[in-house]
Amino acid sequence: MLTREQLQAVRKIQIRTSHLVNDLFAGSYHTAFKGRGMEFAEVRPYLPGDEVRSIDWNVTARSGELHVKRFVEERELTVMLLIDASASTRFGSVRQLKHELAAELAAVLAFSAISNNVKVGLVIFSDRVELALPPRKGTRHVLRVIRDILNHEPAGRGTDLRVALDWLNRVAHRRCVAFVISDFLTSDPGKQLAVSARRHDLIGVVVEDPRERDLPALGMIALEDPETGEALMVDTSDARVRDAFSSECDRRCAARDRSLRSAGIDAITVTTNGDYALALLRFFRARGHRR
Repeated sequence: MLTREQLQAVRKIQIRTSHLVNDLFAGSYHTAFKGRGMEFAEVRPYLPGDEVRSIDWNVTARSGELHVKRFVEERELTVMLLIDASASTRFGSVRQLKHELAAELAAVLAFSAISNNVKVGLVIFSDRVELALPPRKGTRHVLRVIRDILNHEPAGRGTDLRVALDWLNRVAHRRCVAFVISDFLTSDPGKQLAVSARRHDLIGVVVEDPRERDLPALGMIALEDPETGEALMVDTSDARVRDAFSSECDRRCAARDRSLRSAGIDAITVTTNGDYALALLRFFRARGHRR
């Protein structure tokens, strides 16, 4: 049973993301993730925004007015949300924690999916699969997805993307669109990424916080790894220390990006102090143009 505060949090995300779904992503989502199998449905009059390639020139010539061919997917599309719930996602130095941003991202993607009559499933993972919801349609189901992301208390602290990908490959027998929303602070899952990318349409959504890259000059502070509990005293007034911290972050991010590229996976990077709506919209549009 949800508390009043939890209900308010879920409702707040629904309200905050609804205009993105209705205004920004109308049509872009469907264009970016069309099913591979298509079958002819009908010929209809041309509407502004229709692709020129879809014009039926024979019907157009006979009628004297532009007409286009409409196709539908031969099989129903499914979207899976793989959400990182490790201890490192409970960090945030700006407007929200990384796991709160992940919940908003999941809400936008899920509401966009159901508005296009697409089923949505959920996997919450840490160093283990914490929770899994089978794909379903409907607003009520999406609200449960958001609630579970916001309120799940993980049993594990670490991040092991491989267990989530193994679960996806084992359970999802048909090809699906899978968004992995994570800070990717994990050992290189290159092999599992490549296997999953061959079976599914895999997209990495990298969630970052600016303080993970740049240390402020605050003197002696204790830094703790939230996943291992390891603590270290650091003199942040020393520029060499701050530079070394940033360099290590750059190295880790470059390795992550290489791993995603080598597996052939599209990636979107969002930050707790950035405009995730713009990042998602650019991704949808670029992907739609490629298709």
